[in-house]
Amino acid sequence: MIICHPYRFIFIKTKKTAGTSVEIALSRFCGDKDVITPISRKDERIRQSMGYKGPRNYYLPLRQYRREDWARLILRLKRCRFYNHASAMFIERHIDPEVWNSYFKFCFERNPWDKVISWYYWDNRTEPRPSISEFVQKIHGNRGFDLYSRHGEVVVDAVYKFEEMELALSDLQTRLGLPEMPALPNAKVGHRPTKRSYRELLSPSDRKKVAELYSMEIEHFDYRW
Repeated sequence: MIICHPYRFIFIKTKKTAGTSVEIALSRFCGDKDVITPISRKDERIRQSMGYKGPRNYYLPLRQYRREDWARLILRLKRCRFYNHASAMFIERHIDPEVWNSYFKFCFERNPWDKVISWYYWDNRTEPRPSISEFVQKIHGNRGFDLYSRHGEVVVDAVYKFEEMELALSDLQTRLGLPEMPALPNAKVGHRPTKRSYRELLSPSDRKKVAELYSMEIEHFDYRW
């Protein structure tokens, strides 16, 4: 995740939506006082090779601690920090209300059936792999909508679609007044060995399971099988 003060935006990083590539690209516009959370060593090397800002300011100052943060520090000796996939609700609780209310808050979403296939190959990068159906049927809980919503209502200013990435980046350049359109690196690619569509890879029962798990995304963004 990123909180960028010069261009007044908050990027909430969702899962399996090219979030790392977007995060690296947006680091290009960050300054020393901005919040940038760490990513993997491999991806940090990509960011460093591009000359962009790396992780910084992600540990919260004590003056921003809430009661539960003090409890965690005292009982578990764990400092409160912003983290990779911090939810909108977590970020809102730990920043100045003026920043939350006035900065442009955004994230990305992806067709849930396609997202699950990406997730499958990310979690199972080498053979032998379980079958896709075995993987899908073991999924529990939601891994998307809850990061940018509260009580079923979206709380960010924009949720861009992964499938419309070029349009999204162009809109961000215009909306935020960026000097150039963010250029995405190829981070976390190459783990999906097939170009076959999710329609070919998911069984009818898999399709139904994904539709049930991601019903909020499907309804809100009108995703179709």
